[in-house]
Amino acid sequence: MQKFDYKGSVEYAANYMKGVVKGMENLIGITADQISTGELEKHVVLEIGKMKLYRYTPLVEEEKLAETPMLITYALVNKQYMMDLQPDRSVIKSFLEKGIDTYIIDWGYPAKEDMYLTLEDHIEWYMDECVDYIIETCGQPQITLLGVCQGGTFSTIYTALHQDKIKNFVSMVTPIDFSIDDGLLFKWSRYFSIDKMVDAYGNVPADLMNTAFVLLKPFELMIDKYVGFGAGMSDPAYLQNFLRTENWIFDSPDQEGETIREFVNEFYVGNKLIKGEFTMGGREVKLEDITCPLLVICAKYDHLVPPSSTKPLLEAVGSTDKEFYMFDVGHVGIYISPNSKNEIAPIIGDWIVERS
Repeated sequence: MQKFDYKGSVEYAANYMKGVVKGMENLIGITADQISTGELEKHVVLEIGKMKLYRYTPLVEEEKLAETPMLITYALVNKQYMMDLQPDRSVIKSFLEKGIDTYIIDWGYPAKEDMYLTLEDHIEWYMDECVDYIIETCGQPQITLLGVCQGGTFSTIYTALHQDKIKNFVSMVTPIDFSIDDGLLFKWSRYFSIDKMVDAYGNVPADLMNTAFVLLKPFELMIDKYVGFGAGMSDPAYLQNFLRTENWIFDSPDQEGETIREFVNEFYVGNKLIKGEFTMGGREVKLEDITCPLLVICAKYDHLVPPSSTKPLLEAVGSTDKEFYMFDVGHVGIYISPNSKNEIAPIIGDWIVERS
């Protein structure tokens, strides 16, 4: 029988508390500018309702920009500045340094009057207006489209319906096959009534969504994370990055009622996208209609969108130029882990530049 090391445990506890005390001193001294996010310069170039389209200021000379501009479509459930969260790990900065002319959609914060917006409004109105604006402004016939998480599902649908406007498509941690049993979110969504929730709330509150996401991994996200925070908060850099991430996590918009109703019922429950049964505006959305170069990125330890949900896109499309990468990170780590800027973003950037 292994003997319990009381002395070692006491020493660990003492050192832990010293770190917490030092961390509290650091915490008291932190200013808002030390945990600011989205520091790269960008400008609103198009605004429709609460949606804003930003263009990032290039970091290379205009004549050195890649010919094909890129639009990033993020999920509705969180804010898009995750991709420019930390100055030393900004995925957007990596793209700009490679000369990619980068635009991003900010969906805004829905209010009560937005509860009737649908998937078609987001994809065939907002997204299509953004794509048309970029094409007209840049003088190029097509763009590169990069979709993230739920925004990747939107982008998949958009590309299938508007392949003529998309030169390259990058799918990042995107749910495509919703029939999987690897993720608890996929199991839950089949058995609770999104209709009753939307009928009760109108727009689904962000706090309710955040609580549900925490309950997917309660011990890790409610206990382990904050125990680890206590151990690391004596390091000012760790503390600042932790607070940036926490700010992003809880800076969540409410979800437009009809949009989330349709997303859950059509995909999580019906799995209609991968089955070829989803229609939009009277048009069938066929994944085989996607024929442009395709890059699929997934995270090995992603508990929200497991690789088994993402990978089926590769076989469903009609593209012949397609590549797949899986990285040893989680859903959020793909943007803010130590290798996000040094490995993941460069791979994506090089792939895009080669085809632009």
